[in-house]
Amino acid sequence: MAKPRVFISSTFFDLRSMRASLERFVKETGYDPILFERGHIPWGKEDALESYCYREIHTCDILVAVIGGKFGTQSRSNDSSITQNEINEAYEKGKQVYLFVDKSVHSEYHTYQKNKHLEGFSPISVDNNKIFDFLYDIYNMDVGNPVEPFETVEDIIRFLKEQWAGLFQRLLTTNSRYIEAQLISDLKSSSETLSSLVAVLLKEKNNPGQVNDILMLHHPAFEAIKKSAGITYRVVFYNLEELNQLLSARGYNLDKDWSPDDAHDFDNKKANKAIRVSKDIFDAEDKLITMTPADWKTDYVKVIPLAAFSDDEIPF
Repeated sequence: MAKPRVFISSTFFDLRSMRASLERFVKETGYDPILFERGHIPWGKEDALESYCYREIHTCDILVAVIGGKFGTQSRSNDSSITQNEINEAYEKGKQVYLFVDKSVHSEYHTYQKNKHLEGFSPISVDNNKIFDFLYDIYNMDVGNPVEPFETVEDIIRFLKEQWAGLFQRLLTTNSRYIEAQLISDLKSSSETLSSLVAVLLKEKNNPGQVNDILMLHHPAFEAIKKSAGITYRVVFYNLEELNQLLSARGYNLDKDWSPDDAHDFDNKKANKAIRVSKDIFDAEDKLITMTPADWKTDYVKVIPLAAFSDDEIPF
């Protein structure tokens, strides 16, 4: 099962124990922590070592960055530190970033911004003023840029627990809204069908053929097959042969020998599933029968895992 990959970004020697604590927390959460000192980043010989850190961020889902009072190692490519470049890389790639700043650094940042122009002013919480300049850039970014001050690693862990719980809750809400959107789409489709029928009935009271044409154009079997086969474009077929051609293009094969008496099975061994289509939606000549949404039953088209077939049903 795929797990979120969490890149831990910080200076190393002054925050070594904190990195170890965060690694343990991420593992206990069930995620995969990525730390360079653990050998999680594959190094190459073609480029500078720092470039491989930046590339690894591309494969991660979350970046947890900790900024203390040490500037760290300066990058070979610019005047920023490697840690600062890692954070910038994560922002540029649209990753979820959590930025934590030592409380003393965070407090003196505002003092620095007001007094940096004064001659002789020297901050005491950092070893390089570029840390404050970097925070200034972060605060002025157009994208979301939460900066959380901390005193201990427990503060960071507590904050991440709350944030990740919120992300999971948002995922559940999004999935729920997707189902609601699908229902609205289905209702809209039914409404459009009814509107078309009303318009025709008002104009052509003695022309049942047009009514059948509209019902056939909005046949519920089309949407059922579309969802079952994972087709993204509009689906239309008017008989069994056309349905067979449609599904064959998607890797399904009509299994006449092993289909039940009341249905047609279209097997897809690569997808490890079959689409079972009831014979009740076809007439004696295998032509699609006109139906309204009210006539439709969910059992007319359904997906069956191939593993669900018994050994007696498999022809080998």
